[in-house]
Amino acid sequence: MTSRPDTEHGTATTAPIEVDKRPLRRHQFNRALIQLACILISLFMVVPIYLITISAFSTRQGLNEFPQPLWPKNFSTETMATFLNSTGILAATLNSLTVGIGTLVLASLVGAPAGYAIARFAFRGKDPYQLFLLFTRALPIVVLSIPLAQVFLATGLYDQPIGVILLHTALSLPTTILITSSVFLSVPIDAEEAARIFGCTPVGAFLRVVLPLALPGIAASAIFTFVTSWNEVLGATILTFSNRTLPAQVLSTLGDSPVAFRFAGGLAMIIPSIIFIAIMRKYLLNMWGTTIR
Repeated sequence: MTSRPDTEHGTATTAPIEVDKRPLRRHQFNRALIQLACILISLFMVVPIYLITISAFSTRQGLNEFPQPLWPKNFSTETMATFLNSTGILAATLNSLTVGIGTLVLASLVGAPAGYAIARFAFRGKDPYQLFLLFTRALPIVVLSIPLAQVFLATGLYDQPIGVILLHTALSLPTTILITSSVFLSVPIDAEEAARIFGCTPVGAFLRVVLPLALPGIAASAIFTFVTSWNEVLGATILTFSNRTLPAQVLSTLGDSPVAFRFAGGLAMIIPSIIFIAIMRKYLLNMWGTTIR
């Protein structure tokens, strides 16, 4: 507020100062755009899952209706129950869980120390080595699967979950190493040195100080590893015949099946990944806070 003299009455009057509201409006507009983008991305991911779900719990006659309702009129669990009770589905699901968890454990045991070494130590060829890690992802998976199938046939690992675990670990290690190395870089080295000063061994400082601080980032890498292993189908199809994972079993048995069973198979493949992500979500909240709530 500013004052100016009133020449008629001899008193000072105040005049309001105009405030420029354009920066505030621009900030509100940008926030609205961000919220809209978040909503559109969420719909892009949720809508297909919702459509698969309602189709899996619809009757066969309901799937032939046009246009399809947003909520099934004839809700039925018959299709889903028939799919789950089909030959080989339960065994394939157990194989997928075994392979996914085994890949997660093996990739973490190898990838986390490798990521720590890249983050903490300087050595010759460090940058080319990190680039070389990505070459595995550049190769088509069939290029890796066929030679591995020959090796596994000679060593007795063919058609065994351990063979698929080794393949999926090789595919997941590059991203696991690079993600964990970036996470270890964000952990202050002063905290690790303080633990060493107070009597911790290098391994003890890593396990007691560095690893708990890096746990959210390792959880993010674990989500990527498990989902990649769970959804991988080509390598599992080539390396197995009778002990197939769920995606390989679905690919081999549902090709000529009715549409309803295909939707049921798709939903059965989605649910475990969603459950695993929901379990690991609390570690992501510790790393990113409220930004993903």
